[in-house]
Amino acid sequence: MRRRLFYASCVCFLSLAGPASAQSLIDASDPEKVRNIASGYGSATLREDNVGDPMISGRIDGVPYYVFFYGCDEGGESCRSIQFRAAWDMDDFTQSSIRSWNQNKRFGKAYLDQDDDPTIEWDVNLFGGVSVRNLDDSFDWWAIVLKDFEVYIK
Repeated sequence: MRRRLFYASCVCFLSLAGPASAQSLIDASDPEKVRNIASGYGSATLREDNVGDPMISGRIDGVPYYVFFYGCDEGGESCRSIQFRAAWDMDDFTQSSIRSWNQNKRFGKAYLDQDDDPTIEWDVNLFGGVSVRNLDDSFDWWAIVLKDFEVYIK
């Protein structure tokens, strides 16, 4: 009987914990919450991109970067994912160096943009929500990738 009461108490407790944890999820539908996390790593300003979707421009340790919002409804709402991106205005960076980065690094896809400048980006799916801690960890990883890539290209 005590065991049955114990299990019933556990089930009741777990069912009460469910809604509380759901409230702490964050997704790309609230760009200000994403910007707030970004501001923990440096400057972060929420703006609109050229199609009206939200965009964050920021700096981490002086390095400029952007967070683009994707999968948004018309009007830039209910976005589903974000993409971190940074580019450097440099000459003489090679495709061979880009291939080497991409083969040896797990986070951050690198390429040469239309001006042959080294660019790095990383997509993060937020559809359905992730914990605030998870998104904060993604920004922490982005800070590491950004620093590593800057050292790599210089």
